[in-house]
Amino acid sequence: MYEPIIDALRRGAADEALDAARAAVAEQPQDPGAQRLLAMAQRLAGDTDAAIATIEHAITLAPEDAELHLARAGLLLQARQLDQAQSALARSIGLDPNLFPAYIVQAQLAIGRGDLDEAERIARTVARIAPTHPQVAAIEGTLALRRGDADRALVILSEASGRDPEEPQLRHALGFAYLAKGHFAFAEQAFRSMLERDPQSHALRALVADVVRRQGRSGEAADELIPLLEHTDTPALQRLIAELELDAGRAADALPRLRTLAAAAPQERRNLAALIEAWRQLEDADDARATLEAMLAEHPQLPDLWLARLSVEAFAGADARAVVERWLAAMPQFVPAHEAMLTVLDKAGEDEQAEAVALAIVELEPGHAQAELRMVDRLLKRDPGAALTRVEGLLARAEDPVAKRNLRQLLGRSYDIAGQPDVAAATWAELHGEVVSQRLPLPQPTAPVAQWPELAPLPDPAPAVLLLWGAPGSLVERIALTFELSGGPLRADRYGPKPPDDPMQRYDTPHLLADGSLDGAEMVARWRAGLATRGVSDGNIFDWLLLWDNALLLALRPHLPEGLLLIAVRDPRDMLLEWLAFGSPAPFALESPVTGARWLAQVLDQVADLHEQDLFPHHLLKLDEVADDPVALAQAIVDAMQIPLTAAPARALGPQHLAPGHWRAFAEPLAEAFALLTPVAVRLGYPEA
Repeated sequence: MYEPIIDALRRGAADEALDAARAAVAEQPQDPGAQRLLAMAQRLAGDTDAAIATIEHAITLAPEDAELHLARAGLLLQARQLDQAQSALARSIGLDPNLFPAYIVQAQLAIGRGDLDEAERIARTVARIAPTHPQVAAIEGTLALRRGDADRALVILSEASGRDPEEPQLRHALGFAYLAKGHFAFAEQAFRSMLERDPQSHALRALVADVVRRQGRSGEAADELIPLLEHTDTPALQRLIAELELDAGRAADALPRLRTLAAAAPQERRNLAALIEAWRQLEDADDARATLEAMLAEHPQLPDLWLARLSVEAFAGADARAVVERWLAAMPQFVPAHEAMLTVLDKAGEDEQAEAVALAIVELEPGHAQAELRMVDRLLKRDPGAALTRVEGLLARAEDPVAKRNLRQLLGRSYDIAGQPDVAAATWAELHGEVVSQRLPLPQPTAPVAQWPELAPLPDPAPAVLLLWGAPGSLVERIALTFELSGGPLRADRYGPKPPDDPMQRYDTPHLLADGSLDGAEMVARWRAGLATRGVSDGNIFDWLLLWDNALLLALRPHLPEGLLLIAVRDPRDMLLEWLAFGSPAPFALESPVTGARWLAQVLDQVADLHEQDLFPHHLLKLDEVADDPVALAQAIVDAMQIPLTAAPARALGPQHLAPGHWRAFAEPLAEAFALLTPVAVRLGYPEA
């Protein structure tokens, strides 16, 4: 009687299983087995509530049947009724202490709520009942994975999967173990095999789509998700599909979805951002203007619509100004509209008009950081004493700690311009001293190397390897920005939130090379091995280094002869002053000006050694006269390296900092620090005084 039902369930034929199960129940309404099979058919058909009701009726017919309580627990789990599921499991184990599947589900529940110790206790119990069962391995592997040991998880799950390749829980856990190791193709294979067995599982389909996306196949990921719209047509899913289509270059497919989403929720920034990207890919500014103008006519008070409309225009052009003027007419008291006008005027170089807008912003919102700083900047040029008074007033009113630190830094600059270098230096030094414990310690230079390995011949062909570095205050970041804005392949990830995990990033690498603990060939090999994870597939890289020490040449001379080192330098005394006043890209601790000068002198002495002895192919790029001029800076790089490079746009390098030779204004308050730097300054070609 049960065979037709079981056969249909195995084949996933939900309608056929339902018909057969209902017939069996009609024939034997008091048979709990028939009721259980009907619940399974209802579950397969997606009617979980009906399945729970059916299994509960079966329990009334056979209240001591542990298997029925276990089946109810599984259905309650599917319905996310976790507490009731836990009670049903406890009941099933109470009726049959050897009921293996109940323990498995209990362990899964424990893992799900993060109680790994409880899950491990249960795993030990089930291992005594059935030590070689694949579901035991699935639990043990998942526990290893949750405890951060992906390698052990992969060993456990791979071995068990070899014995039971069709066990779904094993495949599921194995897929996540592959994910943890970054083996996305294997993870996809594991999850796809499960999806083939359960094609109605939305969660599995979404998981497969995500793994496909991680492999860079965004279009295929979108295609995997599209069938889900028949069951779950939500704005979030539509947007995700559209974003994947955009990433795959299928803007024409994404545009209709995004139009609908933006029309339904014009206040949703993510919808607008994706819609703008679709128009950009399609190069259809006319459609973008027409659509956004229609939306603005209906929603003139939505700032994000105005920003979207502005993004279609070139900010320095007349169209952008006209759009901002209309925005201001629609929302005259709205500060971000004035900020947009300030940006337009800045990029057009209309300083006086920009100052007038900054004044209007301050009147609308006293204490507005950008506008207040603009007012201070204007006063610094015309009346430094008044600028000091304004900054002191802002500082007295500021409550945010970060804003206070920024204002104190500006206060130091105001003292500098007002001709009070002693107070300026003390203000800056105090700021640095307060955060020493929150900054990176200074990398300690190695001792001079007595004997260098031979410089290896260039390989043929040789990849382009540029190593960029500059000490704090050198303004090396402006070289990096010039490369970036010209489309060069610079990698600045060493200064980002996820720096590469390679020897070039480690403080101890130079010392390990110097004492022989680290082999140079191994160091370079590990650096090369990490390039793929940084998006470099052909070996060509411009790598902006966090630190430099000549001991690195113990590895680079014999094993990376194709490298070219570009070092940014300025007068070391200006470098110290720049570091003191404005910080540096790498947040190194500056305990005091004298401590910083002593370290900077040691580091730059190594640079002088490298240059004087020509220890490695390199260029010293002196930025003293070109750091504030994008064209001159680009030309200096071109002259040094003989590569094509486009100058950064005007003002792209940011505001001017300190003029070359400004250190002389601080000769008295920083006399001890400058005395430490003067010898290396002379070695690098700068005057003694």
